Amino acid sequence: MTTDNHKRALLKFAAAASALGAAALAGCGRKDEAPKADAAPPAPAPAAASAPAPASEALQAAWIYVGPVGSAGWSYAHDLGRKAAEAEFGGKIKTTFIESVPEGADTERVLRDLVAQGNKLIFGTSFGFMEPMLKVAKDHPEVKFEHATGYKTAENMNVYDSRFYQDTYLAGVVAASMSKTGTLGFVGSFPIPEVLRNINAFTLGAQSVKPGIRVRVAWVNSWYDPPKETEAAQALMNGGADVLLQNTDSTAVLQAADTAGKHAFGWDSDMSSFGGKAHLGSAIADWSHYYKKSIQAVLDGSWKGGQVTRWGVPEGQNDLIKLSDEIPAEVRAKVEEIKTKMKARSFDVFNGPIVDSTGRVCRILCKRTIQRRRKPACP
Repeated sequence: MTTDNHKRALLKFAAAASALGAAALAGCGRKDEAPKADAAPPAPAPAAASAPAPASEALQAAWIYVGPVGSAGWSYAHDLGRKAAEAEFGGKIKTTFIESVPEGADTERVLRDLVAQGNKLIFGTSFGFMEPMLKVAKDHPEVKFEHATGYKTAENMNVYDSRFYQDTYLAGVVAASMSKTGTLGFVGSFPIPEVLRNINAFTLGAQSVKPGIRVRVAWVNSWYDPPKETEAAQALMNGGADVLLQNTDSTAVLQAADTAGKHAFGWDSDMSSFGGKAHLGSAIADWSHYYKKSIQAVLDGSWKGGQVTRWGVPEGQNDLIKLSDEIPAEVRAKVEEIKTKMKARSFDVFNGPIVDSTGRVCRILCKRTIQRRRKPACP
């Protein structure tokens, strides 16, 4: 799927190709007959006017999304960032996006097609895009690649991410304050580091209010599957959870909570219009800041590969917004207080000591030691 700008670019390309074809045919046509001996010599051709210098070519940038753009959720949030970049740079860039790209072999096919179309900057917005993007980046050093949420880089490939665990911690503070059963629910996509971080942060935020509160997790093994998300949410509520959060892309969990008369949060984007009375707030990511930075770097020639950028609340990339009027004033004030400390970098979620599930304090090991031992600090 392409934007209108991209469609217009294709039409311009077709027009240019037609003009070139016509010129080629004219060049191959028969030559004019030589002038007769008594014919007057042709008048000298007027001097050609100097052609204007060609305008600089717009940067072609493309995004691939793991789910449909829709009107809420992960892919929608990234697309808002793409649109913000378009508005910022105007005619300096032409953007394209492809939605609902499966992770795996299809990812590689889509990436190679985007390269063939002339895109010089490509953003892959899902963890499972990492290996295919790394492979294509190696084959196309002339193209710059940006991968969201991964951890592998290359000379022409960067990693960028959001610190969702910061606004997830804030959601935990609200959830514990609103829970009457002492049990919270979390609908998880895949048990990968970024999701586990968010579950842990949600739990820590809740325990900062009620130390004995419990968080139950239901896995759906998908980023976007509304029926499965609804089923998981229902199972959690049947097990006693009365406030839910999710790390999945649709509004299904929020809507299931509303139907059941429970509470929940929006995720990735503002979902306040989908949750009715269930909506307590939305944990969002504003990707526009990073997209503008990356595109500007390409345009001015300062872009460098091998970089890892993870922004959060201090940089304005993450936030907990649209807090419900149901939330007591003192709880809302507590959220703002913590948020202020996060912005000032005087508080973060995973400050030590860190303990494992048995209560044992984990030893802090340097990255080199962990890689050498090939095992975590805590068993």
